[in-house]
Amino acid sequence: MRYNLRKFVPLLLVTMVMLLTIAIQPHSVKAAEPVDIEAESAILVDYETGNIIYAKNPDMALPPASMTKIMTEYLVHEAIEEGQISWDTTTQISDYAYSISADTSSSGVGLQQNKDYTVKQLYDAMAINSDNATSIALAELIAGSEGEFVKMMNAKAEEMGLTDTEFVNSTGLANSSLGENVPEGTDPNANNLLSARSSALLAYRLINDYPEALDVTKIPSTEFEGETITNWNWMLKHGEESSSLQQFYYEGMDGLKTGHTDLAKYAFTGTAEQDGNRLISVVMKTESMEARFQETAKLLDYGFEQFENQEIFPAGYQLEGESSIPVLKGKEDTVQVATDQAFNASVKGEQAENYTIEYHFNEDLMNESGELTAPIEKGEKVGTAKVTYNGDDENYGSILPDESPGSINLVAQDAVEKNNWFMLTLGAIGSFFTDIFSTVVDTVKGWF
Repeated sequence: MRYNLRKFVPLLLVTMVMLLTIAIQPHSVKAAEPVDIEAESAILVDYETGNIIYAKNPDMALPPASMTKIMTEYLVHEAIEEGQISWDTTTQISDYAYSISADTSSSGVGLQQNKDYTVKQLYDAMAINSDNATSIALAELIAGSEGEFVKMMNAKAEEMGLTDTEFVNSTGLANSSLGENVPEGTDPNANNLLSARSSALLAYRLINDYPEALDVTKIPSTEFEGETITNWNWMLKHGEESSSLQQFYYEGMDGLKTGHTDLAKYAFTGTAEQDGNRLISVVMKTESMEARFQETAKLLDYGFEQFENQEIFPAGYQLEGESSIPVLKGKEDTVQVATDQAFNASVKGEQAENYTIEYHFNEDLMNESGELTAPIEKGEKVGTAKVTYNGDDENYGSILPDESPGSINLVAQDAVEKNNWFMLTLGAIGSFFTDIFSTVVDTVKGWF
């Protein structure tokens, strides 16, 4: 029997396409699935842009426990920058700080009284081992009392734009556990409160303003008073003596702060850098010490594997049809305008195609005819360029409160000098006669 192979070619092609579809589809679906984070609240942020990549109940105010110490760390760096103290400044331990250090139920390195400790010693113990007493000692050194330091914490939180935030002590402990040492002016039954969004923004500010903080938070263990103290961040590369922790190691991890109380459960503000791209993650109220690192790893994997920081619109971008503005009383009739900086975003897949840009000129600088009035300086801001995401995936915005997400300055590309009085006079005379001629023409037309 002879077969006509031509009849089987279409069927063969259809079969091959179906097989390829079946083979490829599971991987495509898996890559498109959103990450599922088992935490009460979570957030993932691209450090370079401030863009939020993932969010789950990000504005829920929860007790941050020892993640509170990120603010304490910030204020220590600020005091050093302002010359109030130095890393070599020494201080002794108060009765209050000593009582906390002696409490075996609390994080403690075993501080002694009537002994000088440097700021560097206290800071390292706080940042690496999450020591509570050293946090109190630093607060008292900087502000005179923890109560006054708490005022500084809340003032700085407001300055940074941290929403859903309240600080009542420098450590993250519940005030009810402080006995007679509750910071003055705070509720004896209160807890510090911080949302995942604000924790991410606080971490961003610490890293951005004082990047040297990461030189300490990335240390897995160190010596304090002849004893080894260990970092509670299990995602760092711990030594062979801590081989059980190696299962949690995450490439590029170098901070930032863990937290745990019975009320707050287990929380972690982490940050890692891979191939020049840094992410900041926060998980709050997870069920176990292990879970907070497992959920953080899921978040970071999602960010590093599925997102890429891309330049969507370059600096100097000009929108077609709106690249120039008419100028009144200038030696030039128009001036070129363009964006003064590039617009970058953390992009998933082909999302870059879903961004559009539109110009919004400053109406206060323009007359009713839409003209700018000379003189105009080169680089002068004349409006903003608003970038909008129009894709199907959810756009979570930015953690940076002082920057309108997707808004960049629109500036003049050249200077335009004001015309001299003679040319302005000629122009005015010309306009005068033009108006008269137009009036006469309109009048004559009216006769007919």
